[in-house]
Amino acid sequence: MIEVKKICCIGAGYVGGPTMAMIAAKCPDIEVTVVDINAERVAAWNSDELPVYEPGLYEVVKSARGRNLFFSTDVDGAIVDADVIFVSVGTPTKTYGMGAGKAADLCYVEGAARMIAKVSKGSKIIVEKSTIPVRTAQALKTILEANSEEGRFQVLSNPEFLAEGTAVEDLTHPDRILIGGSPSERGQAAVEALASVYRRWIPDERIIRTNLWSSELSKLVANAFLAQRISSINSISALCEKTEADVDEVANAIGMDSRIGPKFLKASVGFGGSCFQKDLLNLVYLSGHFGLPEVANYWQAVIDMNEWQRSRFSAKIVESLFNTVRGKKVAIWGFAFKKDTNDTRESAAIYVCRDLIMEGANVAIYDPKVSKEQVFTDLEYLGMERDMLERQITYCGSCEEAAMDAHGVAILTEWDEFKSVDFKIVYEHMFKPAFMFDGRNLIDAQQVREIGFDFYSIGKG
Repeated sequence: MIEVKKICCIGAGYVGGPTMAMIAAKCPDIEVTVVDINAERVAAWNSDELPVYEPGLYEVVKSARGRNLFFSTDVDGAIVDADVIFVSVGTPTKTYGMGAGKAADLCYVEGAARMIAKVSKGSKIIVEKSTIPVRTAQALKTILEANSEEGRFQVLSNPEFLAEGTAVEDLTHPDRILIGGSPSERGQAAVEALASVYRRWIPDERIIRTNLWSSELSKLVANAFLAQRISSINSISALCEKTEADVDEVANAIGMDSRIGPKFLKASVGFGGSCFQKDLLNLVYLSGHFGLPEVANYWQAVIDMNEWQRSRFSAKIVESLFNTVRGKKVAIWGFAFKKDTNDTRESAAIYVCRDLIMEGANVAIYDPKVSKEQVFTDLEYLGMERDMLERQITYCGSCEEAAMDAHGVAILTEWDEFKSVDFKIVYEHMFKPAFMFDGRNLIDAQQVREIGFDFYSIGKG
């Protein structure tokens, strides 16, 4: 049995930081070092203001940091000492060359492999933690072996299944831990070595062993199926509005069917986050690459439905405000892609704000965890000029401030605090008629309509 004494994780992002913090907290005898070339990010992990917001994460980090959990920029040193090396770097969608717009860009994965190979001596277990295309493990092993004279490597796939906003709970009580490895004797020994780490707090029956390719593909397929459910209920939300049905009642009725279940049937302005869009695009690309255009078209339709839901919501705002928002103020409540996270990647709010700004609106944005600079960065990434954003965006410190003298309020993140706002005060300080557009079906419709709001919510007639 291989004994794991030291772990290194390359990449201090949304996956690497929380996952390693939990391993360190649960395995006090294992030294865990998280490394990143971004010194500012490393400094944040070593401070009281973590770069990743997750409920309960600071307490987990604090319990182990300085004892057996370390954050460092000394990549080479951590690699040399480690028995197990997690690769948890970004795999964004390619923006250039073959597969642009769909395929995963593996430049950071390759870079990590070359760093490992350069300094490794002896046996190392390399763990793919990043979300990657099928067969990446083979490419990773090829690069490692071609560039290392003294290293011997076993490559494992151990995808993460964390939901942002509940990552600490997901790490503490996961549905399953998936480990894929080579069927060889050494490969299986590496699988069991990693399994022994997780067994410190996770029952062995929840640890699934597969081959490498099944593990890699399972991550993409899991996210694709979840995204598919969201797009499915969102497609029905449009039909509900036309037929005066209530999408929440429809979702509850079908969710009671044990064959379907209730999860991920919440209609909204659209899914976001770092995984769903990227993994769907990757699945579309892989299906096309392997000559399966019908499969590619099927999953592309899930993406198309999500984009349509966002644009439909933007169009509803413009239509309701008498077909023009030029010079009008629209309050945006929430910019993160979901509550209890500061992650804005592929947030529906980015696209709704873009649409409104392009229509000439002035948008006043409030989010309790997202910074002004992040808002501007996300919109600039879509090609919007900084000067335009400076003219048309006001970054606010509260819901009430954002809604002051606004013509409409758009709720785009389901933060709990939005439910306890004094809507009477908000209404009094808005232009009349005052509109509210609930993109998360968060607010009591009857309550705000009685106050005087013209109220719209997703999938309700």
